[in-house]
Amino acid sequence: MTDKRVERVADGRAWADFCDTLKASGEIVLRETSPDDVLDRAEGFRYLSRVARMALGQFVEMPDPFAPVLRRTADPTMKLGCDNPDSYYLMATLSGEHEYKIRGRRGTVPHLSLSTYYGGYAGGRAGCGGTLGLGELDIAPNGSFEIIVSTREKAGNWLPMDPETNQMIIRQTHHDRANETVFSFEIERVGAEDPTAPLDARLFHDSLIASGQYVRTCANLFADWTEAYAETPNELVVRDVSGAQGDPALFYYQGYWSLAKDEALVIRAKPPACDYWNFQLNNYWIESLDYRFHKIDLNHTQTHYEPDGSFRIIVSHSDPDLPNWLETAGHRHGTMGLRWVNAKEHPRPSCEVVPLSSLV
Repeated sequence: MTDKRVERVADGRAWADFCDTLKASGEIVLRETSPDDVLDRAEGFRYLSRVARMALGQFVEMPDPFAPVLRRTADPTMKLGCDNPDSYYLMATLSGEHEYKIRGRRGTVPHLSLSTYYGGYAGGRAGCGGTLGLGELDIAPNGSFEIIVSTREKAGNWLPMDPETNQMIIRQTHHDRANETVFSFEIERVGAEDPTAPLDARLFHDSLIASGQYVRTCANLFADWTEAYAETPNELVVRDVSGAQGDPALFYYQGYWSLAKDEALVIRAKPPACDYWNFQLNNYWIESLDYRFHKIDLNHTQTHYEPDGSFRIIVSHSDPDLPNWLETAGHRHGTMGLRWVNAKEHPRPSCEVVPLSSLV
C-alpha cells in the first residue's frame, strides 16, 4: 500500500498545503492588533520570508539526524526572537537516539556555549538537555578539541542530550565583532558508515509541512510577545526563554518602546558581575534593527560607565551628542532586549521617557 505522504508529494497537495500555510501566516501582519503603517507591514512580510528561509534550511535542506550538518541560523538578513548582533549562531538537527562527535578549532571569540534542546516553539515538553561552555572545554595546545554529544555521560568534553533531543545550537558571542574570529566546527554521527540516501518523499513531505508550520508558529509567538510588552510601553520586563530555545546562561529583560520625535528613552542600571551583557533595539517583530548601518546595540565593553559603575543608555530618533546613544533607525516604535550572561544577580533596569532637550 502506497504511503499517503508519497501520494501527496506526487500530486502536489503537500506543496499546496505548504503554500497555503505561508499565505495564512500573513494574517499575523494584518491582524487588528498589529501596526498598520507601511514600514511595520513591509518589515512584517519580510520577516515571514526570512523565517521561511530559516525553516526550509532546518527542515527541508538539513533535517536528517543521521547525517547532521551545522548551518548558520541568524545573520544580518535572517533574524528571529531578539537575535543578538554580537552572536554567531550555528544549529544542527540531532536525535537523542544517537551519539555525535564534534571536532573544532579555537577562535578568538571570548564567549562560547553549545546547548542541546528538545521540543520546540509549538508547545508541549520543551527545554534544554545540556550545555557545555568555553570554560568547561578541554582544548589542546594547538587549539583543537573534540566533544561527544550523547545521553550517556562520557569522559572528557561531553555535551549531554535528553532522550528527546532534536537539535543543538552553538552560540559564539563577540565583544568586538570586527576584530574577533569564530571557532570552527565539524559534526558527525558516531558509527555512520553508509552514504546519504536519495531524497525520501515521506521525509520531504513531513519536512515541507513542518516548515510551513514553523513559520506560522514563530510569527504568532513573537507577535504575541510584542503585544504583551506593548501593554506597558517603555519598560523592561523579565522574559523566560527556556521554552523558546534560549541560552540557559542568559537572564533576559525585554520590552516595547515607543517615542515621539522630541522624546528620549533613558535606561539606567548598575550591571552585576557577569561574563557579558548587552542591550539592543529591535523592530516590532523582535528582529534586531539593522546593525550593519546603524548603532542599535551596546555591550559591556563598549559602554561608557558612570563613576559608580552604572550606565545610562539613551534611545532617541536624533543624536543628543551624549555617550551610549542608540538610534531608532527610522522606527517610531519597536521592541528591546537586555541580557545578563552568567550573572548571579539580575538587577532590573529603570526606564524613563524624557524630553530630548532635557538631556545633559
